[in-house]
Amino acid sequence: MSDPQELMRWPVLAAAVRRWWSARGNIEPRERKLAFSCDWEDLLTQAGLTSAELRREADRDARRLADAGLLKLKLVKYRDYEIDRITIPFAAEDRLRKLFADELPAPSAALPNLAAYDWQPELLFLPKVRTSVPLDDLQKLNQFFEKGGRDREPLPIKERSLEIFGDEKRLDALRVTALFRPDQLSLELLRCFTVPLPFGWKRGPISSGPVLVLENAATWDTYCRWNTVAKKYSAVIFGNGYQFSESTASIQMVFDEIGGARPVLYFGDLDPTGVWIPQQASLWMEGKGFAPIQADLQSYAWLLALGAGKETPRKEGAEDSQSVNLSWLGIHAEPIDALFARNHRLAQEYVTWEFLSKQPG
Repeated sequence: MSDPQELMRWPVLAAAVRRWWSARGNIEPRERKLAFSCDWEDLLTQAGLTSAELRREADRDARRLADAGLLKLKLVKYRDYEIDRITIPFAAEDRLRKLFADELPAPSAALPNLAAYDWQPELLFLPKVRTSVPLDDLQKLNQFFEKGGRDREPLPIKERSLEIFGDEKRLDALRVTALFRPDQLSLELLRCFTVPLPFGWKRGPISSGPVLVLENAATWDTYCRWNTVAKKYSAVIFGNGYQFSESTASIQMVFDEIGGARPVLYFGDLDPTGVWIPQQASLWMEGKGFAPIQADLQSYAWLLALGAGKETPRKEGAEDSQSVNLSWLGIHAEPIDALFARNHRLAQEYVTWEFLSKQPG
């Protein structure tokens, strides 16, 4: 990660560094001075990292950068799958100055006179803003509009980025800059859009049944095999854990393939994260006018019965049960609340193929 252009492929780091530089400039860390930190949600919003895919990538990248010592993360209490704040450690500041040497202006560095250039209408705001975006990038954007880009067919953001910059991730990185503030540049003007990650799914033998989402791959395979005999679901989707809450928009593709919207059921691990994921996804469903996601009560009943006495400890504290809405689990809310209170969890893989193959559906 020594190449500044490579660093720009980490939008969350670029956003954090720009916020840090705005606050710090060339001031060296002093004794007892607080390390720079900022609110995670505020950082994502100001950086334009608000789509499901970008938020998922930002979370992943932040955790990798924390492992590398360039960021320090404060997680939400009892919900370690959510980031609360990020901090740039004192020990990382010299590294960041070196790594971003080509991106951060020197104390006396003169920025180019952007008023001296002939900008296309979409970029006429440039002389009025302060930006550290390289002039070469700005000129490439200008050439895009100059060559009729405003009239192009919409493309996924990475395809447009590759066309303009020769780098499929460059446009994602630039979204953290002042260029994309309100009433300035936008993905709509660049005729591109973000793409939610598609689901792995299998069509069922019937078209009228509900859609079932499984959190983990092994259980997805088991239910796909069982559904060919039980004929219970119109489609079985591999939610892939946390990805389901970040990629719910892809469910429209499944509905299109099976002939329209169907009730969506969910079955996952019995731990706070496993219960939180479908509830987050349900917010998107309801916002788009679909019915909320429901718990697959039969599957959870099987899991509670098959897992009795086999619970395993979980890392989170017992109070985690207060961070999710257990009423979503209907008649199973009380025993699951007791499970969480004991600081235990149940993996959905207790509902095995050996068991399920004996069930009539």
